[in-house]
Amino acid sequence: MRPTIRDGDDRGQVAIEFLGMVPLILLTLALLWQVVLVGYTYTLAGNAADEAARAAAVGDDCHEAAMRHLDGAWASGLEATCPPGDDGLVKAVVRIQVPVLFPGVGGLFTVETTAGAVSEEKESTP
Repeated sequence: MRPTIRDGDDRGQVAIEFLGMVPLILLTLALLWQVVLVGYTYTLAGNAADEAARAAAVGDDCHEAAMRHLDGAWASGLEATCPPGDDGLVKAVVRIQVPVLFPGVGGLFTVETTAGAVSEEKESTP
């Protein structure tokens, strides 16, 4: 005996609508994840710049101090410089690439942060 099709039968309609929404749901999740990665990269860059400035203020290597506070995936695209500042200040500039969806994969754009600290190196007097 064969089942008959009734007018207005909507069995399976929810499954079809869900399948149509899956790409939109996945795209939304990927965009939200990318926003999280951008925010986390800004946080890491700010912390690395602070640590680099503190290290440079006492005469240590600022690049090594910035590297010490980064995870491996973010450390690969790190640029840290500590140009001499004015009025006894030390400035640290850190640039980190924002990953595309996965840490360590590509670089969407570069985040640049700056931090400063008062130099604590003792100046030699003649």
